This record gives sequence, structure tokens and C-alpha cells, in this order.
Amino acid sequence: MQNLVIRNSLFRHLKTALFAGVSALLLAGCQGGVLDPKGQVGVDEKHLIVVATLLMLIVVVPVIFMTLFFAWKYREGRTQEIYAPKWSHSTKIELVVWIIPIIIVAILGTITWRSTHALDPYKPLVHEKDHIVVEVVSLNWKWLFIYPEQGVASINELAFPTDVPVEFKITSDTTMNSFFIPQLGGQIYSMAGMETQLHLIANEAGTYDGYSANYSGEGFTGMQFKAIATPDEAGFDAWVNKLKQSSDTLSPATYAELAKPSENNPVQYFAHVSSGMFHHILHQFMHGSMPDMQHGEKAVVDAHRQHDMHAMSDEMTMETEK
Repeated sequence: MQNLVIRNSLFRHLKTALFAGVSALLLAGCQGGVLDPKGQVGVDEKHLIVVATLLMLIVVVPVIFMTLFFAWKYREGRTQEIYAPKWSHSTKIELVVWIIPIIIVAILGTITWRSTHALDPYKPLVHEKDHIVVEVVSLNWKWLFIYPEQGVASINELAFPTDVPVEFKITSDTTMNSFFIPQLGGQIYSMAGMETQLHLIANEAGTYDGYSANYSGEGFTGMQFKAIATPDEAGFDAWVNKLKQSSDTLSPATYAELAKPSENNPVQYFAHVSSGMFHHILHQFMHGSMPDMQHGEKAVVDAHRQHDMHAMSDEMTMETEK
């Protein structure tokens, strides 16, 4: 009897410890991610995720419990149940297993359709303040942020005022990538020769993690950046002035060097950006090269393109050999 009491006590302690550990793990996973939003877009997306999950659990949870219940109720050693080998149909069960899922799917479809249009990343946010435009270029393996209205640029650091909508214009200089700030909103792809858009806003000041959500090669894990939401527009102006104190400028020659593959790049500031830089980057694949480039600069970019093509060719050869 004493051994039984000890075993029961030990089981209760283990169960409590397991529950506490799992709870702590789940709560830690929520910190800083899509379930801890700091912007209106992120809040709306979290609400959509929670509602959709709860609706699906209406089916999932009963199925799990019924599976366990039936396995126990009709186990081999239980003999008092009525044995009915020829039973094969129940109108009541058919109605339940069809009507309830149909209703849930209809509700999910309606919510998803409305949310898809409301959270369209290309749709400008309705706000009393003007949007700040940020041009984003994904490189191997770093992020370039150009502020056309302020005339500055940065590598792996992004800033904007709190409660001011931001319009991101996104492209890639190389392979397909994905621009993602989990606490502010959903991700959007960056593709060479194409411009995608994303509209976000931060409702709380802070520094948020951003990264690529799409595998893009050996330096992918270090392709991260910081998104700084300043408390007010004065804080953003101070950040811009800090960039203007830099001795570096973003010219076609500077960009040709940036375009070379590199990993774990530090934050870098540019006090001046050549006019139309984002436009040139976007259209270089259509025109063959960036305008106003000297012969040597063009050769660097061409070598960069050739490197990517060789890498892609090697990967295809390896897959064929497999």
C-alpha cells in the first residue's frame, strides 16, 4: 500500500513537471513571433490564425477523443458489448460527419475570402499619416534598404516611426528570397526583375527581428536584419541624420561590390544614394546591365551573374547524377 502511494505521488509530480515544461516551451515559442504582434497587420493576421485554428479544432478534438474512446470501448477483452458484424449504416452519424464539416468549411471559406482582401499586402493601409517608402533589395546574403525620399541607404538595418505606415517595394538581385518581419506582418517574396509590395505599420516602439524566410544558399542563415520602430518621427529623423554622417555613398560602383556574395554582413550606412538606384537594379535583367556603369564595374556584375549560373548548373548536375 505504501509503495502504491509513493508511485501515485511520484506520478503526480512528474505530470506537474511535464505540464510546466511544455507550457514554458509553448510560451517561449510565442515570444517575438507571429503570435506576439506589434503592428495592426500582425494583430489581424494573429486573429485570423486563432479563429481558423479554433474552428478546425471543433472537428479535430472530437475525432481524437472518439478514436481513443472506441479503442478502449471495443477492446478485445471487453465482452459485454453487443456484437453486430452486419451493422454498416447510421443516418444520424452520416448527418453529423457531413453537415458539421460542411458548415465549418463554409465559415472558414468566408473568413478567408474576406481576410485575403483585407490583408492584401499590396493594399495601402488607411491612415491619417503619409506612408514612408522603403525600397528593399535582397542580395547574397544581405538586405539593402534604400530610402528614396531621404536619399540614404543601409545594409541589414531598417527604421521607421511608430504609428506611421510603411510601403515596402521589394526586388532581388539574385535568387528568389522572402522578406519577413514576423511581429509586424506576413512575408512577401523578392524576385529578380520583379517588384513586389508590402504595407506594414508598427504600433509599439521597439527593435524587431527580420530575416529571409526562403532558403537561398549557403549564407542563408546569416541573412538577418533589425527593424527599428522609433517612438516618434523625431527619432526616425535622428536615425536618418546618423546615416547622413557616414562617409560611404551608394553608387553603381559601390553596388557592384555589394552584389558580390558575402555572409554575416555587419550593418552599413550610406549617406547618399545615386538617383534611380532601385529602378536600375529592378531593370538590369531586362536591359542587360545597370546604366552609367563603367566597363570594369559591369565586368564585376557580369562575373557575379556568371557565378550564380555556374552554381545553379552544378546543383542541377548533382541532382541528375543522383
